[in-house]
Amino acid sequence: MLQQRIEQHFIDSADLKYQAAQVLSKPIAAAVQAVLACVTNGGKVLACGNGGSAGDAQHFAAEFVGRFERERPELGAIALTTDSSILTAIANDYDFNAVFSRQVRALGQPGDVLLAISTSGNSANVLAAIEAAHEREMVVVGLSGRNGGKMAGALRDTDVHICVPHDRTARIQEVHLLVLHCICDAVDHQLLGEQDNNS
Repeated sequence: MLQQRIEQHFIDSADLKYQAAQVLSKPIAAAVQAVLACVTNGGKVLACGNGGSAGDAQHFAAEFVGRFERERPELGAIALTTDSSILTAIANDYDFNAVFSRQVRALGQPGDVLLAISTSGNSANVLAAIEAAHEREMVVVGLSGRNGGKMAGALRDTDVHICVPHDRTARIQEVHLLVLHCICDAVDHQLLGEQDNNS
């Protein structure tokens, strides 16, 4: 029984990824273009989310500042989820909904990108960060799930919305990680060209 349950997780995850590939490839490509325009002009990506999405924000920043799969110059990215002093000061002195938006206003510049991750699309602090990014003339790449939640209404035509068509948080998060890997790979490909498999 247990093995069957485990196998079903793999099957469900693979099925969703297969189904989502066609739906999400166009917005992912648009996200790549937005991120590429940002970093080639000396900008940076600010990434935020809660819980597992905070982990995804940090994962993305690590692969940009470090590397994904190929050697390349460092790319600017900051996860807004990592500084416990900033997070607790803002949450204590203001409100937890302001933990990302105050950082976006402090660090964001026109031409930067906000990577806003919320599986439901309804995280109040992520929505506040989107609003702050718009004030700073930043492009937002929003990752959500289900029907996009409030994020769908908060994003502008110049932003990119990558909404995973599923209701289950774990499945949405699994696809979010694949989306982030697609963005990293495509940015590297655009910057570096085809990879020589002989090296």
